[in-house]
Amino acid sequence: MNANKNLQAARNTVTRDTHALDQQVQGNLFEAIVVISKRSTQLGQEIKEELNSKLEEFTTVTDSLEEVFENREQIEISKHYERQPKPHSIAIKELEEDKVYFRMPTDEELAAEAARQEEIRREREERRNRRFNRD
Repeated sequence: MNANKNLQAARNTVTRDTHALDQQVQGNLFEAIVVISKRSTQLGQEIKEELNSKLEEFTTVTDSLEEVFENREQIEISKHYERQPKPHSIAIKELEEDKVYFRMPTDEELAAEAARQEEIRREREERRNRRFNRD
């Protein structure tokens, strides 16, 4: 996440030129959206992990639910993360500046993934059938 702190991404809603976005991904807007979505998910997870690790410093073990204390530093850290650009804005900015590496899967990779997903679906269905047959 540290590399993204210097990135000047939009903090509010911005109208985007879809033609500029699809040119970043070989002329296909839908593929650009997939790339942005996947990168946004990665960034969101990184930000969440970073925030949680900083907030862990302030956690205290309490025996009762009534003892909830507001920690000024904890509130400031939370506000800082709320003011940062959202993950999708950072992902779009990274794509615009060619800072995102992506590759399109080959047909063989797509077929292998589809077969793997089908196997997972069959296993779930078998487990569900076994569970219902026991009852």
